[in-house]
Amino acid sequence: MLGSGIVAGSVILLGGEPGIGKSTLLLQLAQLAAAQGRSVLYVTGEESSHQIRLRADRLGHTSANLAVLASTDVDDVVAAVESQAPELTVVDSIQTMQTTDLDSAAGSLGQVRESAARLVRLAKETHVPIILVGHVTKDGSIAGPKVLEHMVDVVTYLEGEPFQTFRLLRANKNRFGPSHEIGVFEMRDSGLVDVANPSALFLTEAAPGYSGASLAVTMEGNRPLVVEIQALVNRTVFGLPRRSANGIDLNRLSMLGAVLMRRGGVDISAQDVYVNVVGGLRINEPAVDLAVIAAIFSSARDLLLGRTAFIGEVGLGGEVRPVSGLERRIDEAIKLGLTGAVVPARGSNGKPGNGSIRIAAVKTVSEALELCAVPTCS
Repeated sequence: MLGSGIVAGSVILLGGEPGIGKSTLLLQLAQLAAAQGRSVLYVTGEESSHQIRLRADRLGHTSANLAVLASTDVDDVVAAVESQAPELTVVDSIQTMQTTDLDSAAGSLGQVRESAARLVRLAKETHVPIILVGHVTKDGSIAGPKVLEHMVDVVTYLEGEPFQTFRLLRANKNRFGPSHEIGVFEMRDSGLVDVANPSALFLTEAAPGYSGASLAVTMEGNRPLVVEIQALVNRTVFGLPRRSANGIDLNRLSMLGAVLMRRGGVDISAQDVYVNVVGGLRINEPAVDLAVIAAIFSSARDLLLGRTAFIGEVGLGGEVRPVSGLERRIDEAIKLGLTGAVVPARGSNGKPGNGSIRIAAVKTVSEALELCAVPTCS
């Protein structure tokens, strides 16, 4: 196993949107391995060797142990690996690779499948780890045949918004370790930098000073993140009220709005509702349901929720359901200086907090809204 944690002979597929920083991340990894005295072969099928050198100079740490091959012929890559025997090979990207044994163009299903198969076979025979860059389609999945993801050992995605500075690196498949870990990075002029305190990255302020803002604690892998949920409730000027979501599922927002009206007694049937997750983060877990409802209620009633975290899944009956990792979420809230947490009654074990945070355990949405209507949430 390499010092970077990459298993010898493994094949890793890295996908992500164009311009998200895949090439930057892998060139930094190649430079780091080369600086440690390891031989690295960086194959570029999209850029010239001169362009790679310009990026390497900008990122720093150039090394003679890093060799660059500008080629789109997979047979050239195989020959170079067999002759040079590098300790790490990067291929950017698999969609640009082709073999003359097939008549189809580069990027076609046949070329991608055959090129990947040869590189996988090469890695297993030579024990050289190979990292492949993969293009993605409009829906965010890696382009090419689905068998490509089955052939490799690890499938990772670099996610984030191009106009935001943060990036999330997550694994969807890992034959050699856990697939629920994530890496959080910030894009700077010098490249991607590890974020030691990612929660601070997604918070505009520790205590939002306006209505319609609540704090949620979501789990990204094993890492808890405190994020700010913003909501804006406004009287609709059209016949059909609008629901708009940025960072959460729109269908989930519609469901939570219905629960808020039916179980919470808050009429938003004639109101437009806009919900946004600060920082461009995309949240899929239901543990932020209670925070979304609290933000909508705060905007509708023009209330300040203060430095209180709302943690819990909300069911159609208005019940607040338990979530996993509650203690870790509360610890993260304490670390960020939050003073209160509204959590599910079931699963909280009735813990009152450790003196630095007040914990309110609720069974239903209506109980949580009652807390928000009084200064206990501040």
